Formats: sequence, C-alpha cells, structure tokens
Amino acid sequence: MTKLPEVETAKALMNEAMGWSVMKWLREKKKVRKTADQANAALDLCSEKVKQGWTDGVHDAYEALLAQKTPGRGSKKTAHAIAPEVALLAKKIKEADDEAYRARMDAEATFDEADRQLSTVLAREGCRKAIHAWDLHEKAIHKAESAG
Repeated sequence: MTKLPEVETAKALMNEAMGWSVMKWLREKKKVRKTADQANAALDLCSEKVKQGWTDGVHDAYEALLAQKTPGRGSKKTAHAIAPEVALLAKKIKEADDEAYRARMDAEATFDEADRQLSTVLAREGCRKAIHAWDLHEKAIHKAESAG
C-alpha cells in the first residue's frame, strides 16, 4: 500500500492542530472534520479495493466471520468448507479491521465531546486518537493485502 495523500494531509493537519487555541479550533473545526472525513473515505476505498482482489476462499472466510456478527447476512460457503489456514488469515484481518474501526469511533466521540465542552485538551486527544486510528487502518489494509 502506498501512502495516501488524504491521510498524510490529515495527519499533518492533526499534528498542527494539537497546538491550536480554543478560538483557532472554533474557526477551523469544519476544515478538520472535512479533512478527517476525506482521510477515512480514502482508507475505506483502499481497503475495499484490496478486498476485491482476494481469492474466493479468503473472501468467503471473511464473509463467514461477518455473518457470525450480523444476523441474516449469508456467506457463500459454510465455515466448515473453508481451509483452516485461510480462516485464520481472515480472522486476523477481521480483528485488525475491527480494532481500526473501534479506534476511529473513539476518535470521533472524543472530537464530539471536545466540541460540546469547547475543550482544547479533548481536541488534542482527539487528534492523537485520529492519527492512531489511521495508523491502525493502514496496518489492517497491509494485512488484507497479504491475503491477495
């Protein structure tokens, strides 16, 4: 995976934003949100493209894991028809995806709370959490690439 410009721009902005005053945050929060959304969208698109390149076996194993968590969601093959090594690889990828998602939601919740409280301390923490979430998403994509 090559570095995505949207993510690099967002990371640079978040690093800069950690030094902003409350007034600067109030003026720039829409720009921060837009930049973060663009980074998330770029990572989501990259992840989806990587997963489209998977073999049917890996795709089926990943879908089987999703089906366990989502009632009514079916997969093409049952978990019994999937090779154990492929199932393990899919499980590791799914765990990495889930960890990145949780980190992203945590960062967004922190930014929401910072906005409610007008807290630069929380906004800085949100920046750190957003950067961490993007790093985790990039690692998850690397794992997904290994399945291709």
